[in-house]
Amino acid sequence: MMAQQGACLVVGAGDGVGGAIARAFAREGLVACVTRRERNLDQLEALAGQIRGAGGEARAFGVDARDEAAMVALVDRIEAEVAPLEVVVFNIGANVRFDALETTTRVYTKVWEMAAYSGFLAAREAARVMLPRGRGTILFTGATASIRGRQGLSAFASAKHALRATAQSFARELGPKGIHVAHVVIDGAIDGVFTRTNRGDQVEELLAKDAILKPDEIAANYVWLHKQQRSAWTHEMDLRPWSEPW
Repeated sequence: MMAQQGACLVVGAGDGVGGAIARAFAREGLVACVTRRERNLDQLEALAGQIRGAGGEARAFGVDARDEAAMVALVDRIEAEVAPLEVVVFNIGANVRFDALETTTRVYTKVWEMAAYSGFLAAREAARVMLPRGRGTILFTGATASIRGRQGLSAFASAKHALRATAQSFARELGPKGIHVAHVVIDGAIDGVFTRTNRGDQVEELLAKDAILKPDEIAANYVWLHKQQRSAWTHEMDLRPWSEPW
């Protein structure tokens, strides 16, 4: 039986920001639909189980977001079996570093597919089902690389710039039709597996001083964006710790 409260699809739901976003929207009463590639399905099922254990509703789907047919089918399945999509969050990172001469065509293309093309597909399919209802929220996770490049980030920054432009284009087109589209620039280190692996001895100190981004606080801002009244919609938001130079 379909849920009545609506669904939130998080494309790229891991153990950090994506998982926190899914949990936050589940607490708001939406069914959290979480997806990553099929090989990560065990982790997704664990996340969905955590959400259900906390009293929310969740479904896990193993899908490659770069596969057009798979994304079309995913959105159709959620609409038919779960609930109408009220929120779609694109949260795939693809943060890799290669110096320019080491950036192969394969690397560049794969990063673009993951961080830009799949974002377009997610937003297009979200718009397809939201527009007839005249409501909905599409949120894109950006990064420092969304607004400036640097050494080693020619592939990643190019993809994130493209994603930002995609978000702007969708916002201009869909906003007048009732769909809120926003792009979130996350500027700084985030507490999670990657940061703890590389800066483990510093993380607890940074957390104590609020000098590192906390996934739950990031997620709270995504919920706030969804709840905004249309007379004062935010399109782009910067999130960074108070101590981050910029």
